[in-house]
Amino acid sequence: MLRLNKDRVVAFLLVLPSIVAILIFVYGFIGWSVRVSLSKWVGFSPNYAWAGLQNYVSLLNDPRFRIDVRNTLIFTTLFVGGCLLLGLVMAILLDQQLRGEGFFRSLFLFPMAISFIVTGVVWRWLMNPAQGDRISGLNLLFDRLGLDFLVNSWHATPQWGIAAIAIPAIWQMSGFTMALYLGGLRAIPDSLREAARVDGAGEVQLYRRIILPLLSPITLSAMIILGHISLKVFDLIVAVAGKQLPLDVPAIYMWQTTFDGNFYSRGATISILLLLSVAVLVIPYLWYTLRTEAEV
Repeated sequence: MLRLNKDRVVAFLLVLPSIVAILIFVYGFIGWSVRVSLSKWVGFSPNYAWAGLQNYVSLLNDPRFRIDVRNTLIFTTLFVGGCLLLGLVMAILLDQQLRGEGFFRSLFLFPMAISFIVTGVVWRWLMNPAQGDRISGLNLLFDRLGLDFLVNSWHATPQWGIAAIAIPAIWQMSGFTMALYLGGLRAIPDSLREAARVDGAGEVQLYRRIILPLLSPITLSAMIILGHISLKVFDLIVAVAGKQLPLDVPAIYMWQTTFDGNFYSRGATISILLLLSVAVLVIPYLWYTLRTEAEV
């Protein structure tokens, strides 16, 4: 018994520095950001005069913030949906025991190994909106192939330019969802598939009635992770198109408000709203996961 208590004390002391660091640099800074969001701090000199919820009310009534929310919803819908669909298709293809599976698996996963900044730099050239003598990238390819109807302005398209930004994001993260789905497919027993085929189920019915429902926990996990990424997207948009109002998202608004405009109270308000939006996704998922593990 004494030995067990000693081991617990040693284990606690080993993780204590990490606990202290998290309390200070994560939760401490979150608390400080909440306090700043409730203040009137504008400019370099701190001003902690109480403002209450005034910053939140004014932000929700801000037309620019409404554009940010709209762009985030469009980007999230296309990004998450595209990654799930493309990842599932690639996983199903790799699950057919094709020759060279290892090569294709590495090929699909490779984009995930690079950062959004690198992806943005490459796709900035591929999605160059310039036409005429300055045409390049995908527009040049479409032009040479006689597919003029596909030539477009990409992220420079009014209203829907943010949809083009989802393309490089899908390209980078679809390999991640492919790996998740492939692991789930390989975990399904072959005997279950054979039993379904013996009962007369075709391949479409097999995937629709058996395999896809079994993959629903993986789909949920992928949606949470991808949704979390999409809500905080910043570097990809800046690398592709810079800071433009039609492509504005809360993270860019927060950066410009805080570091370019020195409106620290409003910047903290945006950051807290971002944190709450992420928490809306993550906390229910963690609760569901813990509850499921406890039942098992």
